Amino acid sequence: MNGDSERDDLRQKFLSQTDWAAARLVWLAQDASTRRYARLTGTNSRTAILMDAPSVEPPACSPEMSDAERVISGWNAQTRLAASRIDAFVLIADYLRQEGFRPPEIYAFDCQKGFALIEDFGPAREFARLIEKGDADEVDLYRRAACLLAKLHAKPAPKLLVKGSEKWPILTLDALALRVSTDLFVDWLPALDPRMTMNESIRAHWTEARDNLIDLTARFPRHFILRDFHAENLLLLENGEIGLLDFQDALLGWDAWDMAMLTQDARRSVSGAAEDAAIRSYLDQSGEAEADFKERLAVIGTLNALRIIGVFARLQVRDGKPRYGSFMPRQQWLLARNLKHPSVKTMRDFVMAAAPLVFETHP
Repeated sequence: MNGDSERDDLRQKFLSQTDWAAARLVWLAQDASTRRYARLTGTNSRTAILMDAPSVEPPACSPEMSDAERVISGWNAQTRLAASRIDAFVLIADYLRQEGFRPPEIYAFDCQKGFALIEDFGPAREFARLIEKGDADEVDLYRRAACLLAKLHAKPAPKLLVKGSEKWPILTLDALALRVSTDLFVDWLPALDPRMTMNESIRAHWTEARDNLIDLTARFPRHFILRDFHAENLLLLENGEIGLLDFQDALLGWDAWDMAMLTQDARRSVSGAAEDAAIRSYLDQSGEAEADFKERLAVIGTLNALRIIGVFARLQVRDGKPRYGSFMPRQQWLLARNLKHPSVKTMRDFVMAAAPLVFETHP
């Protein structure tokens, strides 16, 4: 029996223990992870989403792991990603629901086998799709999303989530996670674009600039953040609520991380009006000082832009996915824009010396 057949059998066994055993199953487009999703259609045209998340990725990080152990354990432990863990998705969804937010309902789950049956928010309700089709006002959607973030960041950050026998710790986005993810920029962009070269001296300059940015984050206040908060993972529900997806990697981080993910989107251009409205709404709702927040947004936005450029370069060079090249001009432009802030001068000096191509790119 091959692996696919074994997985099919496990899926059928899981569904047989629910009310959806006889439902029609249609696989949806694959996302960038190892998870797969299928829409189930049952009686009376009721639908649900099956999340199929096999345990094929390196393990997630436990609170007890040292930095050395995390390095050995692999990417997920290093960067504190939950990967395909069903327990992370289920427990964080439970927490969000208790705090008044709108993740999908969880109908059934099996953490050991890697399956969850969840509420179907419906097709084409994502902010990104609604904006593309002209079915919703971009400025209004971004204003709503920012207000949601302000409400979320005001909540006390949980340390451990518990649901029955399942437990999931809320870890901290720390220096190691920032170092290894930001290093993707110098590890992979030179392999994609020969205009950026690396040698021992350039690498030493990079280390200084990177660590300077990370040191700045140590004085920023922390909040519970969703980490992947952007227009592909936000849905406008029929009752006007904002549905949340892809939150299993939530942790203790910075308000500016979620706002950078929202307003400096890696996959779509956000209009200046929508970005300004989001930032102003967040400041009004949270009471944060504008200058301090914009400094955090520049520092965290720079770290995030470096990381994403590295990810997109790796996807093209290592994984043979040239379509990610279409996202590079915008991401490099976002990096160049963040680098204008005086607090990130050390990194701006590095990029100007080692990768001036960043400043030559326009979205």
